[in-house]
Order: sequence, then structure tokens, then C-alpha cells
Amino acid sequence: MNILLDQNISFRVTRLLLSDFENVKQVKELDLVDASDFEIWNYAFENNYTIITFDSDFIDLANLKGSPPKIVWLRFGNSTNLKIANKLLSNAHIIKEFISNTNTGVDFLEID
Repeated sequence: MNILLDQNISFRVTRLLLSDFENVKQVKELDLVDASDFEIWNYAFENNYTIITFDSDFIDLANLKGSPPKIVWLRFGNSTNLKIANKLLSNAHIIKEFISNTNTGVDFLEID
């Protein structure tokens, strides 16, 4: 299970998630800091990543292009790294189920 954190989530969050998500990267780690949302989308598609983001533009892409990649849309506003990590960890089972479910017609999951 590959997780890609968008640029609006600090790269420092990745280490906080490793206990529940084995392969977590942030765009900075993949030299995608200056990439457009579409370029990040394509990278995620080509490399089997699920994107976790605060950016609604990825929801627009999901509605336009479908899945993959799947999108986890964080809807709880700007937060500390620890709060973001705790929110993702407390919803890890939901996120993992969403990612692994190939029968879903839903391309994104909202976490608030």
C-alpha cells in the first residue's frame, strides 16, 4: 500500500505514519515539490499511490478522470503535524479498506 502525501502536508508526517502505513512518501521526497497537481496525479497513477491531501483540486481530478489513483481528502483544516498524523492513524482501518476495495465506485474518501 503506497501513500503519497501532497505538498500541503509536511514531509515530517511520514515518519509518524510508518507504524500503520508501510510505504509513505511526501512529494518532497520524490522531487515533486514544484509539480502541478496533474503531474502529481500522473505520478500516483503510474506508481500505484493513493494521494492524501487537503487540496480540493484532486477531488476535481478524481471526478473528471476516475480512479486510480484514489484520493483521501482531509477536510479538517490546517493542523499540526501531530494532529494530522493522529487523524490518519485513528482512521487507518478505514483508509486501508478504502484503498484495498477494488469494487468501490468512489474515487475519494473524506476524512473530517
